[in-house]
Amino acid sequence: MPYAHNGDVELFYEQWGPSDGMPLLLIMGLSAQMISWDDSLMQSFVDHGFTVVRYDNRDVGESTWLNEAPVDIDAEVGRFLAGEPLRPPYSIEDMADDAAAVLAALGWGRAHIVGASMGGMIAQAFAIRYPEKTRSLVSIMSTTGDPDVGQPDAAAIESLLRPVPEGRAGAIEASVATSRVIGSPIHFDEEAERDKATRAYDRAHNPDGVVRQLLAILTQPSRTAALRELDVPSIVIHGALDPLVDPSGGRRTHEALSGSTLIELAEAGHDIPEVYRADLVERIAELARNAEVPQEVEAR
Repeated sequence: MPYAHNGDVELFYEQWGPSDGMPLLLIMGLSAQMISWDDSLMQSFVDHGFTVVRYDNRDVGESTWLNEAPVDIDAEVGRFLAGEPLRPPYSIEDMADDAAAVLAALGWGRAHIVGASMGGMIAQAFAIRYPEKTRSLVSIMSTTGDPDVGQPDAAAIESLLRPVPEGRAGAIEASVATSRVIGSPIHFDEEAERDKATRAYDRAHNPDGVVRQLLAILTQPSRTAALRELDVPSIVIHGALDPLVDPSGGRRTHEALSGSTLIELAEAGHDIPEVYRADLVERIAELARNAEVPQEVEAR
């Protein structure tokens, strides 16, 4: 099985498509394993000319679980509510270095980077830390780290902080309930969400790792100033009904990224409903094709 290495952290990844396609790296969000980039979406990217790679972030799936860094979630929530500094075992920037390690394992000098939710935060941090490795950037339902934008509403934060029930059935139902709160209201498919939650639980269930990822999100710095310095083709995608990352986070990202395109999905919450997927894949492919042209000219 293919693994990339960032120090002691192993990152499980999977490649789809021919080796000579446009290189595309997909980065998933909080608690989500790489299979959240589902097989049909992966194939759609391949059909649009990409060689596409998905991977498990640290602390989920088949990547390293940092169980030697336990977190007292009750104490950390108390510190957060009291406005005291939190103590994350790692940062969003560390997770951006994980993404760079995956590129190195693949032998890719540069790639198109797409991140969703926390993955969008990681993608932004990656582009800031590694602009020379970033062909284009797509930030989906994410934010800049500024505290005045992108904040969850009360129901969404309650669903995030609710303790995960013991046992398989309870954990799966809790995942479905969270998806119902944060997902697209008129496009919510309970059967599909239950299937996704079941596959994720059976593949790898690590609620303690999710807490560590959440602490990295809660302690991230603002990236707005650094994003303004970037010169990279970019698209920002956000659901207009997103209760978990308020659309103001996407708008701030768009404002910071010079020349970026903002796509607001009128009927989407914190997910990408099937009705939007074909168009978004085409838009991402168009961005990548246009970004590739200068490289081809330079190579000549």
